[in-house]
Amino acid sequence: MKVLIVTDAWKPQVNGVVFTLEQTCLELARMGHQVEVVQPGLFRSVPCPTYPEIRLSVPPPGKLGKLIRGHAPDALHIATEGPLGMAARRHALRLGIPFTTAYHTRFPEYLHARFRLPLGISYRWMKWFHGAAARTMVPTTGVRDDLLAHGFEPARVVVWARGVDLEMFRPEAVEAHAHNSPAKDGKPPVFLYAGRVAVEKNLDAFLGLDLPGEKWVVGGGPALETMKKRYPDVRYFGPLPHEELAGYYRRADVFVFPSLTDTFGLVLLEAMACGCPVASLPARSTQEVLADSGAGVVDSDLRQACLRALSIPRHVPADHAKKFSWQATTRTFFRHLQPISADRPHSAS
Repeated sequence: MKVLIVTDAWKPQVNGVVFTLEQTCLELARMGHQVEVVQPGLFRSVPCPTYPEIRLSVPPPGKLGKLIRGHAPDALHIATEGPLGMAARRHALRLGIPFTTAYHTRFPEYLHARFRLPLGISYRWMKWFHGAAARTMVPTTGVRDDLLAHGFEPARVVVWARGVDLEMFRPEAVEAHAHNSPAKDGKPPVFLYAGRVAVEKNLDAFLGLDLPGEKWVVGGGPALETMKKRYPDVRYFGPLPHEELAGYYRRADVFVFPSLTDTFGLVLLEAMACGCPVASLPARSTQEVLADSGAGVVDSDLRQACLRALSIPRHVPADHAKKFSWQATTRTFFRHLQPISADRPHSAS
């Protein structure tokens, strides 16, 4: 099957959406499908406001439609709601091509956190954008319930969970090179956050805590310099490739996830796969990932969650992470795709 994915998020961006799409493309190829990606690198781009490291592309009139017709896909998936996603949606509707979409990120909550934009306005826009899709894929049932509460059609919102690379993220401390490991002079216990450093991640709730040992932050983002000035005693390691990040998960005693807006949190799976227990605030998506596994502590008192998580045996989160795999989640993604019939105009020259 020929699958075409249109996305505004792609390499060299480092975030959960890009990683999810990369892994999905790899697994689809392993399943024998042909996958093409239309992404910002194919067009001229401009920095995204407040996120300059993210590039947004507006394709010249007609170019995206020409690309879609040229690929002649058997299924079209629009992964993001940005300029490329909008253009692909417009072209698909004009030619009567069915397509699927994905809701990766709680943009209404993010926009509210940054600009105080009322949630109702952005959710109405999201409903308009995704309402034209045959199906909209979301990472958890909690996110699905949120969308249904804002008027999305139940039959069109389906769950597509996330996975973890169990070969890369594993408890054994097998590092390729010594310099890939965190500094050895850390003062235990180590409480780690990994991910984007941005206002919507609620990092103040973690970094402002009075905890023993050290707090570590791995990742970059628009709030990094602010956090460094506000919390100078925290150790900041910047963004790291996944093979190095795994070493930090293994060295940490607790992975702290203060976000209340993430739709899934791939880093939760990565940390647990390396044997690192989780401490988090009671966000529904986080609770769904942890379920009743005992792999972490969810508490509105994040300090207590951090301290209690110290007593969790490392085999517990590692065993829980084994229930997730990219192979399984990609099969779910493939089942949710909407086939384009052979007589549709997408194949026209």
